[in-house]
Amino acid sequence: SCWTYSWWRAERGPALPSSRDRQAGAPASCHELYLPAADFVLVWETVPRELSGQKGSRENRALQERSTTIHRTWRKKFLDKLHAAGLHMEKKKVVHYLLLSAPWSVLCYYAEELQLRVPLQALPNQTSHWSDRVLRQLGIPNAMAQEVPSLPLDYYTCPFKVNKLQWFLGSDKQDTFFSTTQRHQILYEILATTQYGCSKEREVGVDRLLSEGVFAAAFPLHEGSCEALPEGPASGSPSPRQVLFQYWANWRKWSKYQPLDHVRKYFGEKVAFYFAWLGFYTGWLLPAAVTGTVVFIAGIFLVFSDVPAQEICESKEQFRMCPLCKSCPYWQLSDTCSTFMAGRLFDHGGTIFFSIFMSLWAVLFLEFWKRTNASLAHRWDCSEFEDIEERPRPQFTAMAPMTIINPITGAEEPYFPKRSRIHRIVAGLVVIIMLIAMVVMFVVSIILYRTVVAILLSSSGYFCGWACSVVNLFFILILSKIYISLAHLLTKWEMHRTQTKYEDAFTFKVFVFQFVTFYSFPMYIAFFKGKFVGYPGNYRSFLGIRNEECSPGGCFIELAQELLVIMVGKQIINNVQEVAIPKLRCWWHKHKLLSTKKKAVGEGGLVPAEQAPWVVNHQLLAFEGLFDEYLEMVLQFGFITIFVAACPLAPLFALLNNWVEIRLDARKFVCDYRRPVAERAQGIGIWFSILEVITHLAVISNAFLIAFTSDFLPRVYYEYIHDSSLRGYVNFTLAYAPWDFVQQSNTMCRYRAFRDQDGNLTLTYWHLLAVRLGFVIVFEHVVFFIGRVIACLVPDIPESVEVKVKRERYLAKEALAENKVCAAAFRAGSVVPVRSSSTFWTAAAASLSSPIPAAAVASPCWL
Repeated sequence: SCWTYSWWRAERGPALPSSRDRQAGAPASCHELYLPAADFVLVWETVPRELSGQKGSRENRALQERSTTIHRTWRKKFLDKLHAAGLHMEKKKVVHYLLLSAPWSVLCYYAEELQLRVPLQALPNQTSHWSDRVLRQLGIPNAMAQEVPSLPLDYYTCPFKVNKLQWFLGSDKQDTFFSTTQRHQILYEILATTQYGCSKEREVGVDRLLSEGVFAAAFPLHEGSCEALPEGPASGSPSPRQVLFQYWANWRKWSKYQPLDHVRKYFGEKVAFYFAWLGFYTGWLLPAAVTGTVVFIAGIFLVFSDVPAQEICESKEQFRMCPLCKSCPYWQLSDTCSTFMAGRLFDHGGTIFFSIFMSLWAVLFLEFWKRTNASLAHRWDCSEFEDIEERPRPQFTAMAPMTIINPITGAEEPYFPKRSRIHRIVAGLVVIIMLIAMVVMFVVSIILYRTVVAILLSSSGYFCGWACSVVNLFFILILSKIYISLAHLLTKWEMHRTQTKYEDAFTFKVFVFQFVTFYSFPMYIAFFKGKFVGYPGNYRSFLGIRNEECSPGGCFIELAQELLVIMVGKQIINNVQEVAIPKLRCWWHKHKLLSTKKKAVGEGGLVPAEQAPWVVNHQLLAFEGLFDEYLEMVLQFGFITIFVAACPLAPLFALLNNWVEIRLDARKFVCDYRRPVAERAQGIGIWFSILEVITHLAVISNAFLIAFTSDFLPRVYYEYIHDSSLRGYVNFTLAYAPWDFVQQSNTMCRYRAFRDQDGNLTLTYWHLLAVRLGFVIVFEHVVFFIGRVIACLVPDIPESVEVKVKRERYLAKEALAENKVCAAAFRAGSVVPVRSSSTFWTAAAASLSSPIPAAAVASPCWL
């Protein structure tokens, strides 16, 4: 009823009718009040004292009772303020479910406050994939296309204004004018900014109450079940959730386009952008995977015709190698025949081509994603969200210590001093640096462990490499969980104004840590291992342990092994977790809920409590954000670009994983997770900047990887200087042990280096060093130059999108023009436009040939 709106008069200004207005004759929007079905649910549990099973001392029981009393007080204050805010509430017993919905006037007020965009004019839906357009032009049937029912319409939109309500499309239908996701956003804004205690203690918002255990859950309701409708004419129309389950989360749709407009309408722009980027990335992996597979197959054929590999396998006892440690025996180079041939699968001439291909692939991928992002941002009405429309975070609004006048809008808004935020950010960076230092220490300890084990088990060093890689992977996963929790606390403490800045700060912290954690060991193998070993009789050591050498097959095969264990192993573990853990957690959560209300029945005797939609939704898992999903994919992108020279099959494994990942994530969102509050976004956020940094690092990394880790340049040098058939190349790469070492052991041996028998570097070493540095410079400049040319030739925003943006601005200006009604009336001769200037009054009076009509005096244009 309208009496609840009197609170708005005192607290929020004259936006909503007061009780006096209602007595005098309130507007129709108040009398014809629309109370929608429940959109949001608050859950809490009260367990009777005799059933709680509390044990312990009297002090513990007193403390628990005091905590329960405080929670009850906070909950009562919070719910009282929600009621005062005009929300409609419906309470269900046993486990308490409070069903919330906002009346029409509250929706209108907050829609204007949040600058929600509403439709002006419907457009024909022009959604189509670029591959669909290409295949249509070629006349080839598209097996990836599918007809999805209830395709959302496209609209020209603009920010909502209460006084312009009649100009918006569908304003006469209050029950459907605001979308479900927009109602969720409004309700969450009220919940997140409602104060229930002392503001200095940050006793504000539902998020704090959830963390304190006052409420068990807070979530919007799903629309319908996730079960597919039975086929037949009597099946009825499917709900939005059923459409997504049948045409998106279904494993049989793995080869079909994602219904991104349906995803956006149901989950919001932020979730839709993630799946749009994931699908775009997966599609671009296809040419990379095909090229990498071809390069790998070419390597298989090259192995059997490789002259150095044949020389090693046929050498028998020709090359006697020096011991790997003081107590290790001498060994024959021919013993490494199998590992050397395995290394040749990844280290050959095709590596150069594939490295250049993947570097340019990454540049093209980002440039074309910019275009796709711009098109989606415009179609989903969020192209100016971060710059103009984004409001302060509800938590920031509630906890900011002061207010300030916005220099752009002139409105008063919450403010946190910039100097204090900088101090907090610096303190957080110190903590991050300390944790990264711990990671580096851990990596060093793993390296020392590998070296010691390789010495103790020199006959099975290859097994040691696999074992250490697996140990490294599990420690990475454990450290990641600890660090992410700490990053959440630090980012909240820094008090970022908007949700975008908050998420960007959190993402930056965690990604820096994850980058060091996941990439430090592969970088050690690629660029440092075996480079600072020394020579027999003068080996270099670190902390008393001799520096580690590359395996007999070279560091390339070790790097490929490390990539396969970390990248593929992590993907397998994540996929198993995403399949098994949500099901187990859902089962356990449902079991706990049912055990506390075995005798519960639904109110009114219509629906059993266990089958009520709010109960079924409560049994699902809480949505924890998209960070883990993005992080998994971005780390994968780093592996297939930074170290792709060592493993051309990496894009293929990434493609296979992502085909599964899309449907796994879709199924989680539709079936396993509670419905998240829809959030707006302009794109994938700071993740795009991270991808750009990774792309630049990939060019540099591949250049140094080919120059200093691969055998490609020494082979080219030998072909050009000595023998084009590579006969004698193995002997060329092996040096003789120094004389003093031979005299001590009384045995001549060889080792990999370009040194003379006095241990000095030869002229060949310096020639090769010049060639390697020259290759790095040429490789980087060529790739960066081509990438810059591509960036210049490919515009970030398609021309068609620019035209649509201009058209939408024109329509918004026409629809919301302050003088539109007045101008029409003036042209009809019934209304005189009025200004405040006395000069205008004089000119207007002189120009009138007849009295002003009574209708014109009553017109709002006189205001």
